[in-house]
Amino acid sequence: MTQLTTLARSVAGAQPTDTTSRLSRKAKAAIIVQFLLKEGSNIPLTALPEDLQIQLTHLLGEMRYIDRGTMHSVIEEFSEELEAIGLSFPGDMAGALTALDGKISAQTASRLRKEAGVQQIGDPWARLAELSLARLQAFVTSESTQVSAVMVSKLDVAKAAELLSSLPGDVARRITYAMSMTDAVTPDAVERIGLSLAAQLESEPPKAFRAQPSERLGAILNFSRAATRDELLSALDDDDKGFAEEVRKSIFTFAHIPDRMNAIDAPKITRDVDQETLATVIAGAVADIDTRSVDFILSNISKRMADTLREMSEDLGEVKPKECEAAMSSVVQAIRNLADSGEISLIAPSESED
Repeated sequence: MTQLTTLARSVAGAQPTDTTSRLSRKAKAAIIVQFLLKEGSNIPLTALPEDLQIQLTHLLGEMRYIDRGTMHSVIEEFSEELEAIGLSFPGDMAGALTALDGKISAQTASRLRKEAGVQQIGDPWARLAELSLARLQAFVTSESTQVSAVMVSKLDVAKAAELLSSLPGDVARRITYAMSMTDAVTPDAVERIGLSLAAQLESEPPKAFRAQPSERLGAILNFSRAATRDELLSALDDDDKGFAEEVRKSIFTFAHIPDRMNAIDAPKITRDVDQETLATVIAGAVADIDTRSVDFILSNISKRMADTLREMSEDLGEVKPKECEAAMSSVVQAIRNLADSGEISLIAPSESED
C-alpha cells in the first residue's frame, strides 16, 4: 500500500525531490508501473483513485521508450523514497475506520461513519460472499428475481449451490432461468446492485451478538448434561420447532464425531487432548452412540497410540459417568477450537438429521 501511495503522489504531480531530473514525477511513476508489469508483478492499481488510474493509463500510452541507465536511476530513486517512509496512514476517514475495524466498538464506528458520511462498503461482493446462508436467503426473498440472479452469479460456486438448494423449488427455478439472461448485464449495473445490497447491510443497526441465537444456544447446550440438553430441546420443540431445529444443527457433541469430523483430522485430537482424558473417555463410554465415536477415533489414529490409550483405559478400571462426561466435553471443546481456528472443517449436518 505504501508503494501505491508513492505512485499516487507521483501521478498527481507532487514536486520532484531531484530538481535536476528531466523526467516529471508522473513519467517516473509510469516507468515504475511498466517495469513492474513487465516483471509479472500483480499491482493493485484499482486501489488508486479513478482519475489517477486514467492519468497513468494515458502516460503509458503516450511514452515510447527510455534507455537502461534512465530506468535504473528511476528505480533507484523510487526505492530510496520507499525506504525513507517510516510510517503511512490511511489518509481519510474511510481508511481509518477500515484500519480500526474490530478495534473500536461497533457503536463508535457506526457513529463516526454517520458523522463523516462514510460508507463502509469496500468491495460489496466480497462482503456479501461472507454472509450467512440465512442472510442471503433474506436478500433473495426481498429482492427481484433479476437482482437475485446477479447475486447468485457473483457468489462462489459452492456457496451459490448451497443457496439454491436451500430455496423453495419454484424460487430456485426462477433464479436459474433469470441467470440465463445475465449476459447483457453491464459491469456498472453489477456494481450498482452490489453497492445497493451492501448499503442495506450498513443501514442495519449494530448487533450486540455476532452469532445467531441458535448458534449461541447450541454452544451452551454443547456443554450441558445430555439429560438437560434433551429436556430443553423437547421443550423448544413445543414452543418453536423451527428454532429448535436450528439449535440442533448448531450442537456438536461427542456422539456427532463420526458423522461430522473427517477421518484424516482425528490424529489432531490426540495432539490437543491429553492421553489421560482420552483414556477416561474410552473407559467410561457405555452408550452405543459414544462407543461409536470412540471406535472412530481409535481407528483413525496411529496403531501405537490407539494401543497405548486402550491399555491406559484398562488400567483406569471403572469410570464414573460424571468424569466420563467431563472428559467427553474436553474432547468436544478441542475439536470446536480446531474448527474455529480453521485448522479443520466440520461436516455440516444434513437436513434430514434430527
